[in-house]
Amino acid sequence: MKAAKVKNRQLLLQGNMLHAILSLAIPVVINSFLQTMYNLTDTYWLGQIGTHQLAAINLVTPVQNIIINFGSGITVAGSVLIAQYIGAGEKENAKGMANQIFICALSFAMVCATVCFAATPAIISWLGADGETFRHAQMYLQIVIWDMPFLYMVSIFSAVNQAQGDTVRPMLLNFGGITLNLFLDPLLMVYFQLGTAGAALATLLSKAVPAIIAFCLLSNRKKDVSLDVRHMRFQADKLKLILRIGLPTAIGGSTMQLGFLLMSKNVYFYGTQAMAAYGIGNKVNGLITLPSNAIGSAVATIVGQNMGAGQRDRAEKGYRISMLISIVFLFTGGMILSRDIISTTIVSVFSEDAEVIAMAADFLSVMAFWCFTNGVYNSTSGLFQGTGHTEVTMAVDATRLWVFRFLTLWFCETILHMGVRSIWYSVVISNGISSVILFILYRSGLWKKPRIKVGTGNTQQEKEAAQK
Repeated sequence: MKAAKVKNRQLLLQGNMLHAILSLAIPVVINSFLQTMYNLTDTYWLGQIGTHQLAAINLVTPVQNIIINFGSGITVAGSVLIAQYIGAGEKENAKGMANQIFICALSFAMVCATVCFAATPAIISWLGADGETFRHAQMYLQIVIWDMPFLYMVSIFSAVNQAQGDTVRPMLLNFGGITLNLFLDPLLMVYFQLGTAGAALATLLSKAVPAIIAFCLLSNRKKDVSLDVRHMRFQADKLKLILRIGLPTAIGGSTMQLGFLLMSKNVYFYGTQAMAAYGIGNKVNGLITLPSNAIGSAVATIVGQNMGAGQRDRAEKGYRISMLISIVFLFTGGMILSRDIISTTIVSVFSEDAEVIAMAADFLSVMAFWCFTNGVYNSTSGLFQGTGHTEVTMAVDATRLWVFRFLTLWFCETILHMGVRSIWYSVVISNGISSVILFILYRSGLWKKPRIKVGTGNTQQEKEAAQK
């Protein structure tokens, strides 16, 4: 295993860049696909049960995502900091950081799950749900919110391994979880007739098992980076680093998800069918953008390790190649998915309601046609995260939702009177503007300014030892 970690590090710091990007990104694509399958499986089976159940999950999913994204700021910071410590050859600091991330993330998860459970009825009422939709939404959220500690445990495992250039083990772990979910969904939702409660329980159980495995694997002290009770006392210097790097990501991500929550409220104004269509279109479009998200994640790791090793030019080369791959892939895939016959066929899998199918297909077509802008957005976000400039991604994430998206929504609804299509176009226009802004910030050279200070460690000695 140690030999494999040394090989991964050599590839990221010295090897063929295209090989390095693909070796990181392909497992992450598969891993992200498996994560998406949790929600798609629920969407499929709930779509077979009824529109109210499907709308209920789509309505409250952004609530769960707000907490997930805030907590992900901690794990993103951990991945970046661990990668830079490894790049600089500082293994003890990398190990200590992993333990600080563990205690911070798990504590946060338990507190947030408890608060959200108590506040669920008030949140759903504020979103405007009533009757059957309210009942199903409350039942689902109050059960599924308890998967937070398990989800964060898996995220920590992924962050620690990805920082070391290993994205295969997290992929395999999630594969086990989604396989379990595929069996539990129909068993609990249909066979035992638990409906939305069955969907929530299936998700909860299928995340608990991988989380337990992840904890056991991370507790193996033979690894360079592992959980160790001796490192779990709060360390002020590392906590400050986590806050400085992770807090902007947490605020940006959760603020963005709060914007999504308000978007859901706007969509629900057009009715239950519009809400169901919005959820279907978002989730299907999410599949084609998975490679772009994965490449952005790979960029953060490559840039992090190379910046830690003092190789800024190589870090920039990795970013540029990654962005080109993302744009080409998304443009090609988007042109295919945006064809009406294809988008209609795909969304028909998730609903039998003719009006839901028509709206979801229209939304998917618009999103897919413009999704190539995500290639710029995700890759450039990865560059700024890898260099520790998470305040940049925070500002752009927040502005994308709270300024560009809502301003476009208002203009399309009030001035152009486009109805529910105002939602569709507000999404793609805000994404495009934000991508341009991020690229301009990259060209300004802001990412080159030091943000994380790490020592030189014994990087050169390790390189010579590895070559021997």
